[in-house]
Amino acid sequence: MNEILLKLLLAAICGGVLCVIAQLLIDLTKLTPARILVLYVSLGVLIYAVGLYEPLYDIFGVGMSLPLIGFGANIGRGVKEAVDSTGALGILTGGIGASAGGITLALVLGLLASLIFKPRSKRM
Repeated sequence: MNEILLKLLLAAICGGVLCVIAQLLIDLTKLTPARILVLYVSLGVLIYAVGLYEPLYDIFGVGMSLPLIGFGANIGRGVKEAVDSTGALGILTGGIGASAGGITLALVLGLLASLIFKPRSKRM
């Protein structure tokens, strides 16, 4: 039981730190949320490419894998596997193939949300 609580605590700390960093980037820089999203996904690819993702995932679990850094690592893993099996063409196709399920789910849930809720413009 203590091991489960420790894993949950580590996941919450890691996820919280990633959220705090993103919030600080929003508050203290002129980066937009979209650019921070791209930064986190790219960071996930980079962490996977240098071999740090798996050890960090072993320590922090789901706190490391959700949402954006794990998505980037998944893209990096897909590219590596596709390059190993199909050659240079895998650079272009591997990331999309590996992340197709997540992309499809995001599109379907976005469509459902747009059908359920009435969108309106923000008033400033």
